[in-house]
Parts: sequence; C-alpha cells; structure tokens
Amino acid sequence: MTTDFDHLAVGTAALTDGWELFGGLLGGTWAYGGDSPGYWWGQLEFATGPKIELLTPTGGPDAAFLERFLARRGAGPHHFNFLVSDIAEALARTREFGIEPVGVNLDNPRWKEAFLHPRQAHGIVIQLAQQEGSPVSPPPAELPEPGPPAGFSLVEYHVGDLDGAVRLFRDVLEGQHSPAGAGTAELTWPGGKRIRLVHEAGLPLGGSLHHIGFSRAAGAFTAQESERASLLAKRLGVGLELGG
Repeated sequence: MTTDFDHLAVGTAALTDGWELFGGLLGGTWAYGGDSPGYWWGQLEFATGPKIELLTPTGGPDAAFLERFLARRGAGPHHFNFLVSDIAEALARTREFGIEPVGVNLDNPRWKEAFLHPRQAHGIVIQLAQQEGSPVSPPPAELPEPGPPAGFSLVEYHVGDLDGAVRLFRDVLEGQHSPAGAGTAELTWPGGKRIRLVHEAGLPLGGSLHHIGFSRAAGAFTAQESERASLLAKRLGVGLELGG
C-alpha cells in the first residue's frame, strides 16, 4: 500500500479570500472541484507540496458538519487528506494502531473514504481516501490568474503528545520520519510534502495547526504581497509564513 499527503482543506464561508491568497498571490493553479451534498469544494496545486482545498457550505442538512465548524471557530483548517492505494489495508492498519475510523463509506468505487476523529488524531480530522482516476472540472470564474509559482513547503503542526503523533504519521500514514531538534520531528512524503510536528503542552484536543509555509524559487515576496497575504490568511484562520 502507498499513502500520500494529498491536501490540506480549509473551511470558509466565502471563497474570495482563498482564491486571492492561494491563487492570485501564491501561484496556485486549478486542479479540480465540484459540488457535494451540502458543500462545494475546489483544489489548487502548487509548484511543490500538497494541494489546498477550499470548502464552503451550500445549505441543507448535509451542510451541518461544515456549518457547525464555521459557527464554532470561524474559517480555518478543517482536515488533512491522505490518498491511499488500498483503503481496506489502510483501515486495517489504522485499527491495528488502536484507532477506530469513523464515517467509513466504501460504496462509491471512484471515491472510498474514512475519517480519524480529532480526539484520536491529535486535534485535526484526518481523511483517508482511495480515488480512482482524476476528476476533470472547469475552474470557477472567480479564480484569478495565478501569481508567480510557489511551493507549499511546510505544514507546522503543534501537538501535546509528540511521540504519539510521530507514530501516527509515520506508522499509519507512511511519512518518512527524521528528528528535527528537541521537541520537534519532521515527516515527509514524495513531491516536497512536509509536516513538522512541534511539542506544545495544553492544546485543545491535543493539537493545533500553527502555520503553513510557502516559498518562491525565483525571488522573494514583496512587502506589499506579504502584507496582503497576511491579511487574507488571518481572515481564513490560517497562520502563514512566506519565504524566497
């Protein structure tokens, strides 16, 4: 079985800030997206690293999970997605690790999924999915022309139980582990995908996404770009660091 860190999903009541930040400023290009019961989703990909997915509710009873999330905390990181080549094996491995997946749905042959609850996944929802083929869909009209290419170079995630989090991301989610100093560990997946785990005591549910990092291979972000990106990231409830 192979496991890949595919994307970070961000929930938001309005998509405009996400399009401007991740597309217009950070160079994200349209991958695919569409309607699902109760919400709309769209993904942007970058020069390196995982994708960003934007989620917004569209109403009805199926929107309740996302509406509750936004009412409780506002816009912000919603889940990590890991694509697996064999979801049955992924579920067996997860259960052997001592976590019982929730929301298991294996009915759709093109998209089979399950979730790890935040209480068992160090504070964030983790989605496991087996996808057949690559969806094709036109980009939304509101998506601006992408800015200069940037790499999605880092997700820094703070956890109360560093050893437990390392075991989850290494043994269940197949990240390549390397120590990164006292109280810190890094997990990597092919394509420049990187999660840095940092120990921090007293976090709600045992973990919190601290910030995400983007970098440009050719030149740094201007002061004006950095200021605008910081404002948009704050509206989206995401910490952001830019490098060049």
